[in-house]
Amino acid sequence: MPRHFLGIESSCDDTGAAVVSEDREILSNIVVDQAELHAAFGGVVPEIAARAHAEKLDTAAALALKAAGKALSDIDAIAVTAGPGLIGGVLSGVMFARGLAAGSGAPLVAVNHLAGHALTPRLTDDVEFPYLMLLVSGGHCQLLMVRGPDNFSRLGGTIDDAPGEAFDKSARLLGLPQPGGPAIEAAANTGNPKRFAFPRPLLDRNDCNMSFSGLKTALRRERDKLIDAQGGLTRQDQSDLAGGFQAAVADVLTEKTRRAIALAMSDDTPPTCLAVAGGVAANKAIRAGLETISAETGLPFCAPPLALCTDNAAMIAWAGIELDRIGATNRAPLTARPRWPLDATQPALLGSGKKGAKA
Repeated sequence: MPRHFLGIESSCDDTGAAVVSEDREILSNIVVDQAELHAAFGGVVPEIAARAHAEKLDTAAALALKAAGKALSDIDAIAVTAGPGLIGGVLSGVMFARGLAAGSGAPLVAVNHLAGHALTPRLTDDVEFPYLMLLVSGGHCQLLMVRGPDNFSRLGGTIDDAPGEAFDKSARLLGLPQPGGPAIEAAANTGNPKRFAFPRPLLDRNDCNMSFSGLKTALRRERDKLIDAQGGLTRQDQSDLAGGFQAAVADVLTEKTRRAIALAMSDDTPPTCLAVAGGVAANKAIRAGLETISAETGLPFCAPPLALCTDNAAMIAWAGIELDRIGATNRAPLTARPRWPLDATQPALLGSGKKGAKA
């Protein structure tokens, strides 16, 4: 009989709980979002998010167990996001999981949130190691060779803003609602992406690193020119600016992924596929670019369902299963971490000081 893991996720603004079996069946996947709580602030407020997690974690877990038709005594282990993320939310999840484990006797598995995203293609498509992963989300952007449940090699990443962060900031510049990714994409659907000449940062460098902060600055300059000239932005201006910005992000991600494929294919053990995960993976323009280079290079493309690309607890439960199989239960200290690089052997691209490297 397959074992069942309860996953707990609370790294940002979604409270998640899920039950997943080791034969890849998602029995439940509950996500309680906080969109209404943060709407008035134009972004996620860490203190509000932490309080909301503390209030909703028990409800989410109870709903996940009920939907799965399981009691807590039926759970073989508990997997919890121990970082990286907003420390208040991560701490809420870790303390809750500790309490559940103490009450049930189930072992605990500390899961890196980014590993949850990176291992999702194993849950949804049974992808074989190693594979090339573009992990692109609100707070992170990395190109990784995924060699095992706890074995990741970073080929490149952003040196400043993550794409999701850039989308959010750009949406605010254009007066569009949050979250910025879907708002920019919706506006871009009726825009002319060639009206404005936005830069494609770092394409002149022959590596896999990326930069998106300058794109945001270029967008602000074009916006300000329009406001100075005509006193404001028309809806078409918004759409054209959004379309140009989105096209620039997609071009950078596509070209840098192309370079990562060439680098990965020269490895002694080449990748089995190109996979994408993270919230920004829901963007259709970005997916289309990745599908194009996948077809051109002959490397199979894998994109999990959109519901499993954004933050969720099913991916955390599955990562826990993968780690447990290689004997990693309780190997990593179960402490809440604001930062936790997947590849600690590489020099830091982002972050330093007391918190350590972000990536």
